[in-house]
Amino acid sequence: MTKLPLKYSRRKEEITLEFINQVDRHIDSILEGHSDIMYEIKDIASIMCIHPVHLSTTIKMQTGKSPCYFFEKRIMDESKRLLAIPDKTIAEIATLLTFDPSNFTKFFKRFENITPSQYRNTLKPIE
Repeated sequence: MTKLPLKYSRRKEEITLEFINQVDRHIDSILEGHSDIMYEIKDIASIMCIHPVHLSTTIKMQTGKSPCYFFEKRIMDESKRLLAIPDKTIAEIATLLTFDPSNFTKFFKRFENITPSQYRNTLKPIE
């Protein structure tokens, strides 16, 4: 079995970390209202000046997960955080995260097996 030279292994790690940083920056930009368009993997690849297939292959080899996983996980984390704010409506949260409300509900339910309103009902009220 041939081992990859260390410089290639480090480069895969560097690409993965940069991708995650770019995802975080982009989601933060959306949450702060600086952007209202959700990027796709090809957009992040373009920012990083690498081919989308190379980016996807590298992330998958390095983490065992697809690049979409990191986008979706971050969106779900933010969704849950926002749903804990009682005076934010689900429609407002959906719009903030660049979804229309019905697609947001479908997206959320796909990952949590419950709707955003059902999730919100499981939260303890903030006193």
